Amino acid sequence: MIKDVFEPLEPSQVKLTGWLGKRVAVNEATRLLNVDLVPLLAGYKQRPGSHPWIGEHIGKWLHASTLAWQNTGNTKLKIKIADAVKELIACQEPDGYLGTYVKEKRFGLFPGADWDVWSHKYCLLGLLTYWHYTKDAAALACCQRMGDLLCATFGTQPGQKSILSAGTHMGMAATSILEPMVLLARASKSTKYLDFCRYIVEVAWEEPRGPKVLSTLMSLGKVNKTANGKAYEMLSNLVGLCELYRETGEKRYLVGPERAWEDIVTNQLYLTGSMSYGEHFHDDHSLPNTPKSSIGETCVTVTWLQLNWQLLRLTGNGKYAEQIERSQYNHLAAAQRPDGAQWCYYTALEGTKPYGPGINCCVSSGPRGMVLAPQTVCFTCQDTKELIITTVDSFEATLVLNGVRVRVVQRSPFPKPGKISLTLEPERPVAFAIAIRVPSWGSSKATGARLLQGRQFAALSVRSRTWKSGDKLDWTLDFQPRTIEGTFTNAGRTAKTLGPFVLAAQSGQEVLFAEAGAKGEKYQVWTGGPKSETEEDRSRLGNADGSICDGDPKSIVVTFDGSKPKLDWFSLSFAKPKTATKLTFCHGRSYHDGGWFDASEKKPWLEMQRTKDGPWEKIGELTSYPATTSTNSQGLREGQAFSLTLSAPTLLFGVRVLGKPASGDGPQQAFSSCGELSAE
Repeated sequence: MIKDVFEPLEPSQVKLTGWLGKRVAVNEATRLLNVDLVPLLAGYKQRPGSHPWIGEHIGKWLHASTLAWQNTGNTKLKIKIADAVKELIACQEPDGYLGTYVKEKRFGLFPGADWDVWSHKYCLLGLLTYWHYTKDAAALACCQRMGDLLCATFGTQPGQKSILSAGTHMGMAATSILEPMVLLARASKSTKYLDFCRYIVEVAWEEPRGPKVLSTLMSLGKVNKTANGKAYEMLSNLVGLCELYRETGEKRYLVGPERAWEDIVTNQLYLTGSMSYGEHFHDDHSLPNTPKSSIGETCVTVTWLQLNWQLLRLTGNGKYAEQIERSQYNHLAAAQRPDGAQWCYYTALEGTKPYGPGINCCVSSGPRGMVLAPQTVCFTCQDTKELIITTVDSFEATLVLNGVRVRVVQRSPFPKPGKISLTLEPERPVAFAIAIRVPSWGSSKATGARLLQGRQFAALSVRSRTWKSGDKLDWTLDFQPRTIEGTFTNAGRTAKTLGPFVLAAQSGQEVLFAEAGAKGEKYQVWTGGPKSETEEDRSRLGNADGSICDGDPKSIVVTFDGSKPKLDWFSLSFAKPKTATKLTFCHGRSYHDGGWFDASEKKPWLEMQRTKDGPWEKIGELTSYPATTSTNSQGLREGQAFSLTLSAPTLLFGVRVLGKPASGDGPQQAFSSCGELSAE
């Protein structure tokens, strides 16, 4: 087994007490503690579940909540976790199956039942994390039964089938089981699970229609040329490769992720520390900013953080710490509502933020990224007897160096520049060295420390000396606002940063991108360049932030936010008056819990503005809209169009569609959706 160059501390050993620490705290207090576990477990108790990948959520919650509990010691959360673990284990079938599908639709690519291995992956991650900190025998036994079933089902022996036959995105969704299977091999000390991992990497990936993840990265080094370019699933596989390298020492398993990292940072990375639009990698430097492009899926941001954490530990290279910091203080924090209760699915660099409280992959993933933060700020290097600090934020940690327990306290004025004080409290005098990462966006100096550039990152370095309780190392951090000139997609535009933070323009002021749009305000990271002639708006932000004026009815917007208003609307406003003879509304998408207009009392109708910012005038109803009810969409098709022809060409500055939102099978809430709205 390969030893980490930078050895991370356990969550219980670190407390974040600065800016990022506040986000970590609300993540536990207002999100993880309040998640309703009933719908997360329902699909296990009564199969099939309500959604193809409903099974992933309980595992994600267990993973995040266990790390949060370890960090804070919250007794209420501990009890909630233990109860959830018992309930989940009780749902396992005798053969080891722990998914949400009926027997005839398991481990395949059946309609509405094609994410079985994926759900097992997250059950394994959640339960193995719980076992790691509790040594609960039942949790490990449950994981072993899952692992045994997977090993028996997939492979090259008679009676087995390819794991690609049970995974979407060229099989990458299923093969991402790689990470927890390595962890299971480590926990159980069983080599058969490690053999299964080698089967995934060396055999399944290389099948004729396989994703060829490692071989493509080794030969081309391009993520947009690897498999189908699906970012979340690909990054998940790369995290698994890092774990496999740690377990086996096979160098290729590290080189592949390193090459993917280089390509992403050079060609695919947003200034804010996320990547992909439409959930895929695209051509180099193709980085649109607007909501209609479905930018920076939170699942992608979180898995990118996990990959950087793996690479930082394995190599000790500070460039990975730089990217962790970029993502944490920007795209991850921007996706989290500042109070911690809700998360965005996508987070665009301009527009509004579609925070959501519901059940989806990103709302479940976001907290997993935030709970990782305490383990990314401070490390030890036992071989060199060295304390490694990678953050300028405030924190406290307790660790062991050279055999002695040491308490470390860093007090910082961050996010302002100024004096940072590091206090060391060893139980007895002990010798060790210190290296404090100097970020590329600032400058640092300290009495008694040298600035070194030769150890894969710039650092304030103190050679090994004897430290006694109360010893301090004070250092200063200086940084100024910077202007970034846009290139490629953003040519002619500029963005501004302050330290690690990316700034956004909002209501004539500059605010942190991480805090922009918290109350529904519009914001913009890259400013300047051509202005849009059409602005779109809606009654509620919702959690699917596409566009209703991009010519693509599939790039929908919705108003879902868990509330139940009596009226919803979607609107377009034009910078210049527009002459129209026909107005068209395209339905977005119907979901099990709404997404259409309830026409039982009144069909949806259209209104227009004849003057700039003038009053809205009713034009007429969409009479061809079906006789829907709150619970019945009457077979509305995705993107189905409904038009109203005007009696004469009409000059207008705005148009909107209004109606009563529907509830589907969720009577406590209601929402609607829109694919397109046009005036022609």
